[in-house]
Amino acid sequence: MSSRTIGYARVSTSHQDVESQVAALNEAGCDLVFSEVVSTRKKEKDRPQLQAALSCLIEGDELVCHSLSRVGRTQVEVINRLHDLQENKVHVRTLDGLISTRALGKMAPILVGLLTGLNEVERELIRERTLESIEHRRKNGQSIGGRPRTSKQREQLVLDLREQGDSYRQIRDMTSMGYHTIRRIIIDRETAA
Repeated sequence: MSSRTIGYARVSTSHQDVESQVAALNEAGCDLVFSEVVSTRKKEKDRPQLQAALSCLIEGDELVCHSLSRVGRTQVEVINRLHDLQENKVHVRTLDGLISTRALGKMAPILVGLLTGLNEVERELIRERTLESIEHRRKNGQSIGGRPRTSKQREQLVLDLREQGDSYRQIRDMTSMGYHTIRRIIIDRETAA
């Protein structure tokens, strides 16, 4: 069986025109073109035309898209997709000229490996920077995220109002605090006593 060229076109909103991508893919010699209008925020499983395009690819086929951003939401997704396609001996080409694994020949696995390696290094650097930032914030007494703790004065106000016989709802209305916060303060005091 001869190899096929499968196209995939995607735009994020209905205000964009997917037809221009479809026309460009047809002009580039695609035998079959899948297209959809779907937000980049949608997960891969919620992108049926991408799933259809990927599922019909077999060894020796070529996936063509306008740019690499069409086949993944993030850099990690795109690189992983390139790696998976390369493992299945499926070629990838973009119309913007960034990549053509068929044209790269034996160099294609090296390029995909390099991109995968760079991606792993980037993930590790992000993780290190995040940990450094958390450590710096801890040392300087800064918040490391989450909701700020309720002040002792506000906690005492809640406890005083409850001792006066006010209901949780009345306390909420007087303090503008959330029900769960009020309840936590009262339960914490009861368990400590």
